[in-house]
Amino acid sequence: MNEPTTASAPDGPRVREMTLADCARVAEIRVRGWQNAYKGLMPQSYLDGLSVAEDAARRRDRLLQGDGSVVNLVAERAGSVVGWACHGPHRDDEVRSRDVELYAIYVHPDVLGQGIGQALLRESVDRCAAAGHERMLLWVLKENAPARRFYERAGFGPDGAEEPFEAAGVAVPEVRYARVLTAAGPARAHAPAESVPDGS
Repeated sequence: MNEPTTASAPDGPRVREMTLADCARVAEIRVRGWQNAYKGLMPQSYLDGLSVAEDAARRRDRLLQGDGSVVNLVAERAGSVVGWACHGPHRDDEVRSRDVELYAIYVHPDVLGQGIGQALLRESVDRCAAAGHERMLLWVLKENAPARRFYERAGFGPDGAEEPFEAAGVAVPEVRYARVLTAAGPARAHAPAESVPDGS
C-alpha cells in the first residue's frame, strides 16, 4: 500500500488518508457526530441505536473492497484522529457524472469549532478541483442550520434538489448543496464543523 499523502496548515490539524487502523476511531467520531448534531432533528431511537462496533466493521469492509474512487481523509491533532471526511463519485440516475460528492464530514463533538471541519473540507475541495471535477455536491439536513451556514461560508449553496432521508420510519428532509470547483479556489470555511448525513 502506498504511503498516505498528508496536508497540514501552520498550527492546524494534520490531514491524511484513512488507514485500516483508523476505522474504529472514525466510527466513534461518526456515531458521536450523528448523536450530537442530529439530536432533535431525527428520532432519538434511531440515534440511540447507532453502533460504533457495527460502523467500524463497515468502514473496514469498504476500505478493503474499495476501488480507489472513494477517498477517506482523517484529521489528526496531537497524534489523535479528531475528524473524518469522505468524498467520491456523484451518480445521477446511477450514471457517473463529472461532478464529485462529499459524502460526509464528521468532527468529534469535543473539538467542534476548532477548525477541524474547515481543514477537512478544504483538503477535499482542493483534491477534487485538482482532479478536474466540475462541481462538488453534498446533502445536508434541511433543519440543520449550523451545518448549512458552515457550507455556505465555504462557497456552497442549495441547488434546488430536495429529498427525504428515512430514519426509524420518519422522513427527515434534506437539501442538496453545490459548489463550482476551480483549481484556484480552495475552500474557505469559518463556521463550526457539523456533520453531513451520508446514509452509510
